[in-house]
Parts: sequence; structure tokens; C-alpha cells
Amino acid sequence: MTVEDEIRSASKEFYAAMNRMLAGDASSLRNIWSHSSTVTTMHPIGGRQVGWEQVNQSFDQVAKSSTGGQVELADQLIHAAGDTAYELGVEHARFSIAGEPLSVNSRVTNIYHREAGVWKIVHHHGDKSAGISDALGRASKK
Repeated sequence: MTVEDEIRSASKEFYAAMNRMLAGDASSLRNIWSHSSTVTTMHPIGGRQVGWEQVNQSFDQVAKSSTGGQVELADQLIHAAGDTAYELGVEHARFSIAGEPLSVNSRVTNIYHREAGVWKIVHHHGDKSAGISDALGRASKK
């Protein structure tokens, strides 16, 4: 298996876990992320999360409010150098937050790092979506 194949496999695991999160269960994301204090996200929900604790909380926040949905990566481009790799693409997501249906297309960058022979995600960035941020804000007030 080539390094690109390994990253493609890690990406498939990431997006399968993201789909489970959209169904209310963020637990499988814990297996594919590095738990380092330096991991980062800039999700479509807005803000920036630094360190595993904040990243994990952001996934839990979405899982608590979302139901039924799917996210998939299109137009994937992968590049690897040593123990670091990145992928670019466009996420197409359809899901509901507190019963409010949303459809989002977001340009994304995911960065992976090989830890003990396993590719782990260390950064996820997607274009900010006002629709998601607003829906999460309304859901948290309920």
C-alpha cells in the first residue's frame, strides 16, 4: 500500500466517523485524531479550537444537536512528505441541527501525521458556514 493509499484510507475513516457524529455519536472521532495539545480545527461552525480537549468538545457540540445526515469529500487531492500529509477537497454535507435542515459545501484541508505507524489527523479546516453557526446557537438556547 502506498502512502497515498494509507492517507485515503485514513480519510475514509475520518469521514465515516464524521457521518456517525452527524447522527449523534462523536465517539469514533476519538480514534482517528491525535490527542496532542497542538491539534487544531477551524470548523464550518466557526472559531478555532486548539488542543485535543477543545477539538473533542467541538465534535461533541455538533453531535448533541445534529441528527440524520451525511458528509462526503469530493475533489480530493493528497500530498505526503515523510510523516506528514495533507488532503484538500470539498465537503458536501446535508444534516439537521435541532430539526433545522442544512446543506453546506465547504472547501477543506485535513492534515495528517504518522504516530507510531498510524496516520492521525492533527488539523481540520473548513470554510465557515453562517448557517451552521446560527443553527447551533439557536439549538443551544433551547
